[in-house]
Amino acid sequence: MARIPETDGIGEIADRIRERRGGNLRPLDHMLLHSPQLADGWNSLLGAIRQRIALPADIRELVILRIAVLNRAPYEWAAHERPAREAGWGESQLAAVREENPALDARLRRVIAYTDAMTRDVQVPDELFDALRADFSDAELVELTATVAAYNMVSRFLVALDV
Repeated sequence: MARIPETDGIGEIADRIRERRGGNLRPLDHMLLHSPQLADGWNSLLGAIRQRIALPADIRELVILRIAVLNRAPYEWAAHERPAREAGWGESQLAAVREENPALDARLRRVIAYTDAMTRDVQVPDELFDALRADFSDAELVELTATVAAYNMVSRFLVALDV
């Protein structure tokens, strides 16, 4: 049970969140709506990451699931397992994301290493960042970095409030 009771989810900002989410608020949204202005900004940022950037969906979902594992955020995993499957992730790949040294192709291992470095250490070694340049454009590297940063924010919010 969450540490703070859910809000009633009414109002213009709640309606915008519902619109982005296809009609329903999630427990995360009910927590955020204790601070409507925060919820509004969160919705805008996460809406951009989820729906308006060029980073491929399979990479986005890999990052989100890996962060869920690293930060022990089961709600985040549960919320993104289906989108990951829709983005092409199979059972064995999903299981690999949970492993310390996942058996995935080299590109995906680099993405995981980047996610791990940002999540665990904040600092990213130059050689790792340089290796990712072969896999992604500058815009995609910015989007990858923002996705890792944003979903660390999400998981930390969820875990702290026991959502």
